[in-house]
Amino acid sequence: QVQLVESGGGSVQAGGSLRLSCTASGYTGRNYCMGWFRQAPGKEREGVATFDQVGGSTTYADSVKGRFTISQDKAKNTLYLQMNSLQPEDTARYYCAAAPRWPCRLTVGYNYSGRGTQVTVSS
Repeated sequence: QVQLVESGGGSVQAGGSLRLSCTASGYTGRNYCMGWFRQAPGKEREGVATFDQVGGSTTYADSVKGRFTISQDKAKNTLYLQMNSLQPEDTARYYCAAAPRWPCRLTVGYNYSGRGTQVTVSS
């Protein structure tokens, strides 16, 4: 089992920035496809970014490419999502997730996810 706890959400104005963190615990002694997805009320879940712990490669949704950056601090078992130039359409609950499967893509089926952290962007 892997436990994931997100933090760093909040309310910002359009154009602002936030950095989300996800701390992992439990069986972290192997590699995973890590990622962030988001869900807004009345909308489908959307994969935002992935980080492949095997080679360090990343993928991004077109909607966030160039604005969001996913990274990790392996020593701290922490995954990050730096979000810049936030827009109202980024408003959603953001979830950290992990999957022991490849290829590590936005559509990967995650085995584990946290409870999420709310991001609200006002215009």
